This record gives sequence, C-alpha cells and structure tokens, in this order.
Amino acid sequence: MLFFERDIAIDPGTMTTRIYVRGRGIRLREASLVAMDSTNGRLLRVGDEAKKMLGRTPANIVPINPIVAGVISDYDMTARMLREFISRVTSFSLFKPRVLICVPGSITGVEERALIDAAIEAGARKVYLVEASLATAIGAGVDISKADGHMVVDIGSGTTEVAVVSLGGVVEQQSIKVAGESFDDAIVRFIRKKHNLLIGSRTAEELKQSIGCVYPRPEVSYEEVKGRCLVTGLPRSVTVSSADMAEALEEPMAQLMEAIHTVLERTPPELVGDVSENGIVLSGGGSQIWGLDRIIAEKTGIDAVLVDDALSCTAYGAGRMLQNLNDMQEGMINLARRRQMKQ
Repeated sequence: MLFFERDIAIDPGTMTTRIYVRGRGIRLREASLVAMDSTNGRLLRVGDEAKKMLGRTPANIVPINPIVAGVISDYDMTARMLREFISRVTSFSLFKPRVLICVPGSITGVEERALIDAAIEAGARKVYLVEASLATAIGAGVDISKADGHMVVDIGSGTTEVAVVSLGGVVEQQSIKVAGESFDDAIVRFIRKKHNLLIGSRTAEELKQSIGCVYPRPEVSYEEVKGRCLVTGLPRSVTVSSADMAEALEEPMAQLMEAIHTVLERTPPELVGDVSENGIVLSGGGSQIWGLDRIIAEKTGIDAVLVDDALSCTAYGAGRMLQNLNDMQEGMINLARRRQMKQ
C-alpha cells in the first residue's frame, strides 16, 4: 500500500512556501504569492513567477499574499496556489496525496478549518495539522519524545513562534506578529526619521542582511543607501552604519525579548531548568540577523544556538513527521480550545 502513498509536508510561510515530499526531500521553495487579473479574476502567475512581476505590472494585475502569518487571508487564492504547488511536486496518480501542514500556535478553530478545506480543494486526500514549533524542534535534531524541555524561537517573515516543547507536545507558547517584516519596517521608519529619506522594504531587507545587527558589532560597517528625499522629492543617498541598524531594531527586539520572557515565566520550573541546560534553538529567516544569539544569551542567561539551515528547518522537521502520519490525528487539532482548557 505504501507504494501508492504520496505523503507531502507543507510549511506555508508569509513570504515562502516549502514542500517536502516523503523520500525525496524538499522539492519546492516558492514565494507565497499569486498574481491575479482583477478584471476577470483569472490567475496569471503563482510563486516566484508572480514575485518577478511585483512593481512591474499594470493596475489591473494585482499581487496577493493568500497566506499571512501562517493563516489564510484569501481562501480562494490559497486553494488555487496550493493546487498549483502540489501539482508541481506530485506526478499523476490515482491516489491523492496525504498532506501535513505546519500551523502557528495562535491559530483559531475557524482558521484551522479554512486551511484544511483549502488543502482538500487543492487535491489532498487527508489533511493533518502540526504546530510549527514541534516541526522546528524535530528539524533542529531535538528528541521531543523525552520528558526534557527545549525552547524554540522561530522567527519567520510575518510571525515569531516562541515555544517550550517536551514529551511530544507544546507546553507553553506565544505567537507574536513581530518578525522579519517588522525588522524591515523598523529600518524604513528609522531612515525616514533620521535622514528624511524614504526607502522601500526591499532596500531595507538588503540593509538588514548586509550590515543589520541587534548587538554591537566588533567593527562598525557602513553602507550607502539610495532613496527619495522627503524634502525635495529627488533621489538622494546617505551612508548608514551597523550601529544605526542596532538602534533601528531596538523596538522590535524589545517585543521579541518580552515574548521569550513571558513564555519562560509561564513554563513549569523543572522545564525552565531543562531549557537553561539545553539552550534556546533559533530558527527561521529572521533569526539570521547578526548578534541575535548573543543578545538573547545576554538578556536571559541561556545559551542560544542558530540551527544549520534556519530557513528550511521547519519543513525538514515536518518531513520527518511524515513517517508517523498513521499515528496522527486527521483534521482539526483545536489548538484554541486546548489553550482555553489549560486556562
């Protein structure tokens, strides 16, 4: 029977969707974006092809992010995007694939149902949901089956998941909408306020990757930035330093640290002891910013370690979980109801 089984795991991010095919690894990394013709509702491009059209299209072609912060913002477009992605990684078969989807811990019952329905409409035979924090921990090589606490901080584009996992489940977690995009926005605001210069989010992201930091660098580095002067309306360039970046990112980092402290405060003392011994696992694209591990270690007194493949860690973890699909609960996992019962 296994010969006919087609199991795939999907990590639907705000910026990038990754699909892991059982036995074949990650087969798709595409932008979570669709381009639609608003005059007739026709889907024109999906994924990276739609991303290439950004800022280069007439008014009637609209780019849509159908998945924001791990949940559906546009049901119809999500179903169509998933259908296209699933068809790219599975050849024709009489059997539809079983699909495992990573979801944020903050997802509600309504959002769970919408995601399951969209996946079935996209061609899934059965749909299983798993908390992204668990998948990230497994992808980082953590044995979550033991009674041993591990903290995972997964900083994506739209959300950051902070969770403590033990015995195959999430003990405490918090999702905050402070992540990679928040860092970009903070850089845009800082340069606008300090230099009267308007830059785009793509330029801010490039700055973040080149000289961005949240902890003072041993050597200050500089970068020239071009944008539009808010006084004259003409192009202008300024020089920005890595020290400026650290100052610009102070506010989102404070919110991130607050979430980590909140989760640690709510975690049982025995597990906090485990976490201090095991360290904090950092994952996601936003975790690659320079000095993040150092500032977390300094503020919490717990060592923080960045995983090897921070961008794909969750997808790899979900891929490993495909081996246990037969033991998993199909359909909704009712995270919202579980949280209410714990309170």
